[in-house]
Amino acid sequence: MNVQEMIDRSRAALEKIMDYNQEDVDKLVFAAARVIYENAKPLAKEAVEETRLGCVEDKVGKNTDTPTEFWNYLKDKRSVGIIEDDKETGVIKIAHPVGVIGCITPATNPTVTPLGNFMHAMKGKNAVIVCPAPRAVKTSTHTVNLIREALKEEGAPEDLIQIIEEPTLAKSQELMALCDLVLATGASSLTKAAYSSGTPAYGVGPGNPPVVLDDDYDLDTAAEQTITAVGSDNGILCDGDNLLLHPEKTADKFYETLKKHGVVIFDKPEDVAKFREVLFLPNGKSNPDLVGCDADVIAKAAGFDIPEKTKIIALVSPVVGKEDILCHEIMGPIVILKTYDKFEEAVSMAIQNMEESGGIGHTAGIFSNNEEHIKYYAEKIPVARVLINQPTPDAWGPSTNALSPAVSEGCGSWGNNILAGNVDYIHLINVSQAVRKLDVELPDGAKLFNVKQKDF
Repeated sequence: MNVQEMIDRSRAALEKIMDYNQEDVDKLVFAAARVIYENAKPLAKEAVEETRLGCVEDKVGKNTDTPTEFWNYLKDKRSVGIIEDDKETGVIKIAHPVGVIGCITPATNPTVTPLGNFMHAMKGKNAVIVCPAPRAVKTSTHTVNLIREALKEEGAPEDLIQIIEEPTLAKSQELMALCDLVLATGASSLTKAAYSSGTPAYGVGPGNPPVVLDDDYDLDTAAEQTITAVGSDNGILCDGDNLLLHPEKTADKFYETLKKHGVVIFDKPEDVAKFREVLFLPNGKSNPDLVGCDADVIAKAAGFDIPEKTKIIALVSPVVGKEDILCHEIMGPIVILKTYDKFEEAVSMAIQNMEESGGIGHTAGIFSNNEEHIKYYAEKIPVARVLINQPTPDAWGPSTNALSPAVSEGCGSWGNNILAGNVDYIHLINVSQAVRKLDVELPDGAKLFNVKQKDF
C-alpha cells in the first residue's frame, strides 16, 4: 500500500467517526492505553531484541507508565465540540480535529512514542499514520496492530491508526507532505525535514541535559536520583542527565557516596581517554555499537572489567563544552562529572556546555534547597524544562510534577522548534472562538484617551 492510499484510508476512517462525541472518543483513547499496558512485557522484550537499545526492565516500566499517566491526564479533558463556554468573557471555545497526523517515531521508543502520539491525536478525533525507524519496524508494527485490534473491538475503524511497514526516507517525506500535521520525534535533521515539508509540524531537538548539584543538597538523594536519571533504559532517553556539575569542596564525599550506591567512577585522565576513544568515532559521532548498551559492556570495550550489575559509569572531566567530546550527548549509562567553586560558575558552565556540545532548549536539572539559586538557574538556563530535585527524565510529565505527559518534548526557538514545551492533545486540535459582544462603556463616552487630535 502506498502512502497516498494510507492517507485516503485515514480520511475514510475519520468520516466514520465524524459524529463521535467526547465519550465515544475517550473510549478509544482508553482502549489503546489498556492494550499496550496489558502487553507491556512482550513489547519490551521485543524492542530490546530488535533494536539492541536499552533494557527490558526499564522498557516494561515505560510501557506501563506511559498509558497510565497519559490516560490519567487525558480522561477529564474536553477535546470534542464545545470545550468551554465562559459567560463572563463571552467566549465559546470549539475544538476541531486537525485530520491526518503523520508521526515519525524513533528506535529508542518503538512502543510508547506511537502509543503516546495516538492517544493525544485520538483525544482530538484525529487519525494517525506512523512511519517508524527502520531499526524498530517489527516492534512498532506490533504496537500499532495491537491498537488496531483494540479499536476494532470497540466497533471503531481500524484505520484510525496505520503504520508504514517498509519505511524509507522517501516514504517519510511523502507522508510529511501529504498529511495535515507532522509529529517528528528524532534527530535535528528530522525536525528540519518536517519543517521543510510544507505541512505544519512539531519537532524536537537533541537532548544533553546538564544538572547542577548545590552545596546544600543531600548527597545520598542526589546519588540516587542521578542513577535514575542516567541509567534509565541504559541512558537512551533524550532528557537523561549527561553532565553533573558539583561543588569542589564536597567532591571526595560525593564520589564516596556515588560509589556506595554502585556507581563506578573513572577519574584518571588516561582511563577517561579510553572511554572517549570507544564512545565516539573519529568523525565525532557516537559509536552506534555502544549506544544504549549496558554499563559493563561499554566498560569492557574501553578495556575495563566492572561488576555486571553496574547501572551507570561516571567519568571525571576537567572541562566542559567543545574542549571535551564526552560533553556531547552520549546515549548511554554514563554521566560526566565536573567540579565548580561558585554556584554562578556552575550555571555558566551548564549554559556553555549546551551551547557548544548540544542540548540547548531541551531540559536541565538542579538539586538544591536554595530558592534564590533555583530561581537564578531557572532564569538563566535556556531550556524549556528545568527539573527541580527530581531526575531529568521526569521531563516527560509523570504524575510527580505538573508537566503534561508527552513523548515529544519541544525545545523552543533555542532548539529550532516551534514549541517550548511538551506536545500534547491541545496542540493537535484547532480551537476556534465564538465571541459575544461585551457590554462595556469606554471612558469619556466613545474615546479611550482624553486627548486632542492636535496632540498626535
